[in-house]
Amino acid sequence: MTSFSPDTVLPQLGTAGTVVNVAAYLFTPLDRLTERREELRSLCKAEHLKGTILLSPEGINLFLAGSRTGIDRLIGQLQSDPLMANLETKESLSDYQPFRRLLVKLKKEIIAFGVDGVTPGAYTSKKIPANELKQWLDEGRPVTLLDTRNDYEVRLGTFQNALPIGIEHFRDFPAAVRKLPAELKQQPVVMFCTGGIRCEKAGPFMEQEGFQEVYQLDGGILKYFETCGGEHYDGDCFVFDQRVAVNPALVETATTQCFACQHPLTLEDQQSDRYVCGASCPHCWQPSDHKPIMSLADREAAITAISTPLPGAAPYTNERPLNVPAGYDRSTLIDFLCGLHPHIPREDWLDVIGRRLICDHQGPLAAETIVRSGQRLHRLEPNTVEPAVNPAIRIIAWDSEYVVFSKPAPLPMHPCGRFHRNSMTNLLSLAFPGERLSPAHRLDSNTTGIVVFARSRRGAKLIQRQFEQGSTEKTYLCRVAGHPCWDETVSRQPISAQPADQGFRVVDEQAGDPAETAFRVVQRFANGESLIEATPRTGRTNQIRVHLWDLGYPLVGDPVYFPGKQLGTRQTLALADPPMCLHAWRLTFQPVADQPQVTYEADRPPWAAHGLPELA
Repeated sequence: MTSFSPDTVLPQLGTAGTVVNVAAYLFTPLDRLTERREELRSLCKAEHLKGTILLSPEGINLFLAGSRTGIDRLIGQLQSDPLMANLETKESLSDYQPFRRLLVKLKKEIIAFGVDGVTPGAYTSKKIPANELKQWLDEGRPVTLLDTRNDYEVRLGTFQNALPIGIEHFRDFPAAVRKLPAELKQQPVVMFCTGGIRCEKAGPFMEQEGFQEVYQLDGGILKYFETCGGEHYDGDCFVFDQRVAVNPALVETATTQCFACQHPLTLEDQQSDRYVCGASCPHCWQPSDHKPIMSLADREAAITAISTPLPGAAPYTNERPLNVPAGYDRSTLIDFLCGLHPHIPREDWLDVIGRRLICDHQGPLAAETIVRSGQRLHRLEPNTVEPAVNPAIRIIAWDSEYVVFSKPAPLPMHPCGRFHRNSMTNLLSLAFPGERLSPAHRLDSNTTGIVVFARSRRGAKLIQRQFEQGSTEKTYLCRVAGHPCWDETVSRQPISAQPADQGFRVVDEQAGDPAETAFRVVQRFANGESLIEATPRTGRTNQIRVHLWDLGYPLVGDPVYFPGKQLGTRQTLALADPPMCLHAWRLTFQPVADQPQVTYEADRPPWAAHGLPELA
């Protein structure tokens, strides 16, 4: 991934208030999500903005920081789009960049809720401006203030006499609402959250549950601070960036976050004997004998147990999501399906609909059903049996912050295509239900070797960022067809940003993304093949495979990139196929901030057992 030199990046420290922090969201039906993502990513990179932008069929949600000029340019471009002309922002200033990277992501929802029938783009509860709520509180009007945020946020600060909803995640909000006292349904309720976005979904749901007078604080706590200061509010407000919390003056406080459990920590928490920076805090500390430690052999046995038989071997009904883009608003179901998938004949879709396999949350739909923008449908695939995979996952290291696995092949890392239950992430979630293992990077289904999973959200961010910025050191082993005429070389051929030529990535010298891989010949074999070390310095999809193919020395066993610049027609090998000879052999990364790097090596496969020095 391309990185900026230090003198081109927005200053991290300097004059107070040199960095503008902006938060904004808008529920509006968005189309062209992939194109919008690329446009926004390019603009943010050009202006050195960092933070997160979420795009979904239901709208946009963003938290960004950067220069005044850069923020103004971004917001101006967004508001120039008729679909986002009503986008409103909340700002604060800081003297450093509170975000470490830029993410522009496509999501099903811009705020996870999981309740059908709640569409803020079409309807939201009445909004009460910050100054009007303050007036109500000044006058002592009878009103229930309902804090819709998570418990860990509430502990840092909330409005005086506010009622916490009592949840650890917003997905739990519906169940918590149903436990509220029945008499509240007849009383005025003012909901609030950090910036207002959660209340956009919380309010309509409460009205569905029978609450008669529901208001949402317009702009949330941050807008209230900006407009009214801290009157009627006790404490700080949790924010989702490196600042952790701000006070009513919108200035960062001394609050920090536990590296292990992500809980916000006040100064009092930080003075506790149970607070060990990078290890534990009063909220997650446990006695050393609290839980027996499993050996690596026991953990591998757990993976074997849930993989025998493979979870995708038994027939099940698979549900594939179908989200209706804005361009198909008010279309019939059959016209939407034919337009979205023009390669599938209309009669095939009519057959699928006739077998009651296209549904929404209320059940099967007819061909002439009118669909709406942002609506979420499902295509049912009964009697799905997934292809077999190799589940022989080995554990190289199990650290407090991360796990290093040796991935077998064929085995997809994520649910995709024909593989859902038979994926590495699903197998690990079944084997270790108490863990929250998150892949820090990925390997192709047919690639073997080292892959790292983080055990905490903070650890995931730290390690993922290193892969994105190219600060890890990766060495792959490759067995290729042919004897290269060079001993060492570097390929800098750009690789297509989007799949091309039958859906695969290829060299694209005009519009491709920059890519660089260094190669070194280790041994030339008598059968006309060679063993090569590859060191990728960028992280493009299929990068090593495409560069070797372009050089004229494709991988042995690759089902896509054939000799003579020919392309195959499939991605994933079958279990009985000969292996694709690409192995992630060695990896160096920094597991914890301000700590030394660590290096791990995976056992060499049989096809690479000769020609290399013994492992250190």
